[in-house]
Amino acid sequence: MNAMLIVAVVCALIAVGAIAFALREQVRAATAVARMEALEAQGELLRAQLTQSATSVAQEILRQNEEQARNREQLVQAKLEAQLKPVADTLQKFQEQVAQVEKQRAEDSGGLKQQIQQLLQASTATQEEARKLSAALRRGAGVQGRWGEQTLRNVLEAAGLSARYDFDEQTSTDTEEGRRRPDVTVRLPGGGVFVIDAKCSLNAFLELQEALDDAARDAAGLRHVASVKGHINGLSAKAYWDQFDASPDFVAMFVPLDSALAAALDRAPELMNEAMDRRVVIVTPTTLFALCKAVAYGWRVEEQAANAQKIAELGKELYKRIAVMGEHAGSVGKALSAAVERYNRFVGSLETQVLTQAKRFEDLKVDHQGKEIAELPHVELGVRPLSKLTDEPAPNVRLAAGGKGD
Repeated sequence: MNAMLIVAVVCALIAVGAIAFALREQVRAATAVARMEALEAQGELLRAQLTQSATSVAQEILRQNEEQARNREQLVQAKLEAQLKPVADTLQKFQEQVAQVEKQRAEDSGGLKQQIQQLLQASTATQEEARKLSAALRRGAGVQGRWGEQTLRNVLEAAGLSARYDFDEQTSTDTEEGRRRPDVTVRLPGGGVFVIDAKCSLNAFLELQEALDDAARDAAGLRHVASVKGHINGLSAKAYWDQFDASPDFVAMFVPLDSALAAALDRAPELMNEAMDRRVVIVTPTTLFALCKAVAYGWRVEEQAANAQKIAELGKELYKRIAVMGEHAGSVGKALSAAVERYNRFVGSLETQVLTQAKRFEDLKVDHQGKEIAELPHVELGVRPLSKLTDEPAPNVRLAAGGKGD
């Protein structure tokens, strides 16, 4: 019974000890759990703080890096701009020049277009006038003759010659063969004249210009050459050089178109020599202008020579008159010298013979009413002679006043 009790007591004690141990372990376990939870909370807090701190540090580092990068970029930008500024200025100037050139080109292009348009209009007007002239010249020899005479007159006036003074038109002369009337007679210096006759048969030449094939051109060219030769022969037969005194032994045949003469010479190169053999000189507006210019120059030279002769005569007359004036001036100088000499003698005589006696009245206390005898000035002037009018050396004349009089 006691053993059972003891066993029961022992078992009870063991159970109580186990329960106490279990309770103590449970408390430990609870404490450990609480501690673990606290540690976990601290760890979470520490991780949150570390994360926040790392984020701040990273953001600051990132900000600093961005600022440095931005500064470096600005510095590089400034250096690049400084290096590229001359290039930019050059490009700006180049762009301005290009703009100016483009503007000038546009203006020039516009002006060129306008000039081309004006040229086209002038060409059209010239063609129209040429067509009218061609149509007018086809009306007959009379129209061609009047046109040739008018062209001849224009050339003479352009060369500086004046109608009725330097040349005459349609001058009539009577010969054994009848009355001759050259178109123009040009006066030469020294009293000579030379004759110009306008020949203007241009029908064959106009046909030559309008021919469409070689055969028609050759035929018209031959007719044109024959027409020019016919005028040369007819003009040579008139022998104008025998009808005027002091006339050169040739006559000028005026062809109003250079192209007409060129067309004839192209098919007959010997035409000029044949004409000169017949004492006929073929002239066109170009060559006649030069010839008349030479005539105008000759007239100017002759006029200058005449003027020089007149100037010489005027110079002689002027010298004679100046010589007479010089003689009069010499006479006046001599008279002045004599007058000064006589004045000096008068002053000397007055001072020595009269004034010395008049001074004695002052010593005698004579009332002279405050009037004193004035001193006469001495004249010391030299009359300059006209030495340029004589080859003799001029005497050096100098007059002095105050000498002793008689």
